[in-house]
This record gives sequence, structure tokens and C-alpha cells, in this order.
Amino acid sequence: MDGFRLPAPPGLRYRIFLFLYACTLGALESLVWRYFRKRARRDAPYGLHLDERKGEGPRFVTDLWLHAVSLGEVTAAEPLIRLALQDGHRVLTTHATPAGRDRAEQSFADEISSGQMAVRYAPIDRPGYWRKFFATCKPRLGLVVEMEFWPWMIETAREAGVPLALVNSQVPASTWPKARRMARLFGHAAARAATIFAKSETQAGRFRALGAADVRIAGETRFDMEPPDAQIRAGDALRKSLGGRSVLTIASVVDGEEEVYLRALAELFADADAPFVIWVPRAPERFQATRERLQAAGCKIMLRSKDLDPDLNPLSSPERAQILVGDSLGEMNFYLAPADAAIVGGGFGSHGAHNVIEPFALGKPAVTGPNLGTIEFPAIEAMNAGLLTACEAPEALPDAARAALAQGPSERIRSFHASHKGASRRIYDAVRPLLSGHH
Repeated sequence: MDGFRLPAPPGLRYRIFLFLYACTLGALESLVWRYFRKRARRDAPYGLHLDERKGEGPRFVTDLWLHAVSLGEVTAAEPLIRLALQDGHRVLTTHATPAGRDRAEQSFADEISSGQMAVRYAPIDRPGYWRKFFATCKPRLGLVVEMEFWPWMIETAREAGVPLALVNSQVPASTWPKARRMARLFGHAAARAATIFAKSETQAGRFRALGAADVRIAGETRFDMEPPDAQIRAGDALRKSLGGRSVLTIASVVDGEEEVYLRALAELFADADAPFVIWVPRAPERFQATRERLQAAGCKIMLRSKDLDPDLNPLSSPERAQILVGDSLGEMNFYLAPADAAIVGGGFGSHGAHNVIEPFALGKPAVTGPNLGTIEFPAIEAMNAGLLTACEAPEALPDAARAALAQGPSERIRSFHASHKGASRRIYDAVRPLLSGHH
């Protein structure tokens, strides 16, 4: 396909970087395996399938290999994966976390059972492990979701003759100076991909400045996600059981932000029309700690895992509770559906705000903190349209939440969301010629 070609072999400076990088990671590899063993003590799945993290695994010759590191990236990639599966292509997905792997296994259980799709962990970024991976899978094309700029993954794909494209790609403003320095010194790993599908013109310009030759603006595939009807219906039923109270969902709360939200809730709960709050931790390892922290703060809580049945029906009346703790994975649309507004976590943390697209899909106004580097697109556009509020300081959060609750869901927000659909189809149409034929 015109413009979708493997990069030339790396120049001297980048080869020096690859050598130094390989030596460094080789020296630290024992710490990587120690991390997995230690993590497995708290989260057992981290100790499983470690052979896959060395590039080993059963032979599965595939048309499309897609790397989606964790739950959010898998969710974003699902529309794209389904387009390939619907055309009859074999698909292999790789992941870094059990949450990402589990989501792929659940979402595509039928395709995995039929042998059309396989799921495994990605190798750690050492050339020998990636060479084993490509030897057993032989993909025609690789798609890497978000910001996984692993140098040996990208370079070994080129060595194996696999065109690799970056999807939903961005270089956040917070890491942009560091990326430019890297590019000037050695060259940047992202520029070694065959093609980059950037989220926006701003991001495309950054990738071009890093030396990428083929950069296309495709948008964001998360806009193509379809909220599951069963979760929406269950969320609507939960809202009806709350006796007319307004509902505020705090989605994807990251470790370190809890105090910010607790201080804001102390003010909101003092209001005569205090909202019912749905509090959703970002990671499963925070479920128990969140429950204990909220109880220690004197909050009246109920738990998804204890107080709702498998079909999301309350087992007791939620009217006396202040907070529903969303201690489950893959049910974000249920937690958002009853809401009048959403606070999106991460914005008061060091890594940046999380996905605001899911609340927009349901017409919900959103509030977050000042750190928008990870969601520049569509955050800037949404702020300009009056759909997203970024609080410069935690003290501003209670008033911002009140304003968002008063605004409530709107067709204007749904229209904004609808106007950004289509990235999955644009990307798939661009890469489809590479998927045809026979191995």
C-alpha cells in the first residue's frame, strides 16, 4: 500500500541507542522477573503464563497482531478488532496486565473458542524474546494501541518484515520535551514504526517533529465503542431506586487522589440535596483499600461485589447509602449510566486524567483535575465546547461538581461524541490491504 512501507535499517546513532538499551534492560531483567513474582503475591494472575513474557507460546500464525497493554486500551481497540474478525481474519492480541488479557478473553470468547483469535502476554522488551514471538506468530501486520513505544518491539517487527502501526497515538505535552531530546540525540522509537495513526493534528505534528515519515490523522477509536445495553438498563434501574437523588460518578480513581475526592464529598454531603456517589477505583488492587478508606472516613457505603447480584440488581435498598463502591472490572457503563455528571480520575495525579469519552457517550458532563496531558484530545475541544471542566486546584472541585450536576446529561454532549466517531473504520480501511492473502 502506498506510503505504508517498512522503515530503512537504523542509522549508527540509533543502533548505539539500541545496544545501550539492550545492555541496560539485560542487566535489570532479574528485577523484572522479581517484580512479577512479588506482584503475584497480591494479584495471582501476574504469576501465570510467564513463558509468554519470554516470547514463548504455541504457534498461532495470524493476520493481525494487536498490542493493547491493559483494560482501557483493549476496550478502545475492540471496534477495530471486530472489523478484522468480521472479515474473517485471524487475530492475536497481546497485553501487559491481567486486566487487559481478561477483558480480551471475555469480549472475544467465541472467536477464541473457534480458533480465529488468540490472547497472550507480550514479551518484555528484549530482542531475543520478540524474535521468538514473531517466529511463532508471523503476523502480516501489527497495531500497537496508545503510547507503547518499546524500541525492540518496534525494531524486531521491522526485522521480521512486519509493518507496525501505532494507533490512537499521542506524545503528551508532559513528555514532549524529553521525546524531542531523545530524537535529537539518537532518534525516537516512534519514528521507527511504519505508520502512525495520530489522534489529532497537534499530535501528528509532534510525531513528524520526532522524525516519523508516515503520519496520518485518524482520531480516537474510543469514540466507536458501543455501550452495552444490559449495563445501561441496569444503571437506569439503579437510578430509579434512589428516590430522585442526583447521582455523581467518580470514575477511575487512582491511588493518591482519594483525599482530594473525600474532601470534596465532605462539602457535597453537607448540601441539602447531596448526591448519591458511585466511586470506581482505577485498579483492582485498590478495591479493598478504597472500601476501608471510605469506611474510616465515616461514609455509608455499599459494594458492587456484595450488595448487587450478578445482573447488577441491588440486593437491598440503596436509599440509606451515600456511596456505591464499584469494585468490579468491565462495568464502567453501568456506573456511568445513572449519573447526572462524572468526575474523571487521574487529573489530580501525576500520570494525567483518564478517559472522558465514556461519559460523553452517555451525554454526561465531566469534571477532572488540571493534568490533561494524557487526554489533550479530546479534552481541549470538550473544554471549548463547555462539556468538560478542568479544576486548577482541588478546592474548586465541589463547585465544579455542583455545576456539572446542575447541567446534567444533554443531547449537545451526545452530538459532540457522535461527531468524532469513525476512527476504527478509517484505520481498518487503511490497513485492510495488508491483511489479505494467505500465509
